[in-house]
Amino acid sequence: MPILLRTTDAVFYSLLVQRYQDFLSSFAQPQFEFDVELTDTPEADPDADVCVTRAGSDWQFRRGDFFAQWDPESGRGTVRQSANPYSIDSVLRIVHTLLLAREGGFLLHAASAVRDGEAHIFTGRSGAGKTTLSRLAPPDATLLTDEVSYVRKSESGYTAYGTPFAGELAKAGENISAPIAAVYLLVQGPENRLEPMDEAETVRTLMRNILFFANDEATVQSVFKSACAFAAGVPMYRMIFTRSSEAWGMIGAAKQIEMMA
Repeated sequence: MPILLRTTDAVFYSLLVQRYQDFLSSFAQPQFEFDVELTDTPEADPDADVCVTRAGSDWQFRRGDFFAQWDPESGRGTVRQSANPYSIDSVLRIVHTLLLAREGGFLLHAASAVRDGEAHIFTGRSGAGKTTLSRLAPPDATLLTDEVSYVRKSESGYTAYGTPFAGELAKAGENISAPIAAVYLLVQGPENRLEPMDEAETVRTLMRNILFFANDEATVQSVFKSACAFAAGVPMYRMIFTRSSEAWGMIGAAKQIEMMA
């Protein structure tokens, strides 16, 4: 999904180029675009949560450090924000949650990596071990993200994409994609083992970890349907692990479980 960002501030422009450098490309027609205006005046209570609402045909996103308005039909919008790169990160994440909801995908609070041509997604509560598992990834695994997994529906199934949104590793993912083989719910334990999860439990887990901010019933229903469809098509396991690199060996065990099922 090509995005065009415009700013008249040369310093902020350089910051954006450096931040998104591995994801820059040239497109004749972007899918959506934003004019970014920098301001030192807070838009709302700095401690307030993000608020995403409809305003007629437009969407409005508001937080203490930014206010954005976006028309999904024209694909155009404006952002008024501080000179903080995390502000534009947040705006882009919100826009992608809305776009993906329309096509059966979502953003998931999860790490993901590609190994042997397949994407594996690792989710769980904060502190469950997503960053640790990403740090322990073997040399033949390519990190897509340690923070926000980008899941998109395709004709043949589901695909995970690398994102520039870095987590605790402070490292952007690789700009590649791969079909999703499985999702793992991380649980720390005294041993390494996998436990298959049924569809109902998978849906509940996904809904707890899908990033979504809009206060809009129709869009929320779309996200729920997306989670149900994903759970019916992609296996999910409870991954009990000891925070060691040996946990990566369980991915091969997951394939054997799928073959036996």
